[in-house]
Amino acid sequence: MKKYFIVVLLTTTILFAESFTLISNDLEGQLSSKQLFNGFGCSGQNISPALSWKHAPKGTKSFAITLYDPDAPTGSGWWHWVVFNIPNKVTSLIADAGDIEAALMPKEAIQSLSNYGTVGYGGACPPNGDGAHRYIFTVYALDIEKLPLGETAMPALVGFMISQHTIQKASLLSYYERF
Repeated sequence: MKKYFIVVLLTTTILFAESFTLISNDLEGQLSSKQLFNGFGCSGQNISPALSWKHAPKGTKSFAITLYDPDAPTGSGWWHWVVFNIPNKVTSLIADAGDIEAALMPKEAIQSLSNYGTVGYGGACPPNGDGAHRYIFTVYALDIEKLPLGETAMPALVGFMISQHTIQKASLLSYYERF
């Protein structure tokens, strides 16, 4: 009888465990003109979406956020947004937090270079006729309070450092195609 009770208890715990989740009321299946880049032949508004997350894993000391396009015709994808050193008490970013001049990001957070060569959010702008690209927004729960990098850090280096300290991550996927 005890064995049966223990199995049921463990199963119940697993079934009702809450997972780390990323949410955005600004994102849908397709990116809107708000999230598109303004430049490189695109005429979007370049506004980063509002993002929120919940159920961070135990031991989270900070968060990082990236926006990555694995379909960019570069051989290595395209980093559109890289943010790290977001304090563990923060659970959301408001829309346009990726605009450096607007200063809407938590003060401890660092936005580093995107593949556009600029700091902050750089929206989608795939080549004309290249098909639908995937845009992956990811929040990472990290086991370190601060990555030892600054705003001039290259996106791949930040991605490597994030990977070395990730406890858990949650992602949202949107698409965009330019005709």
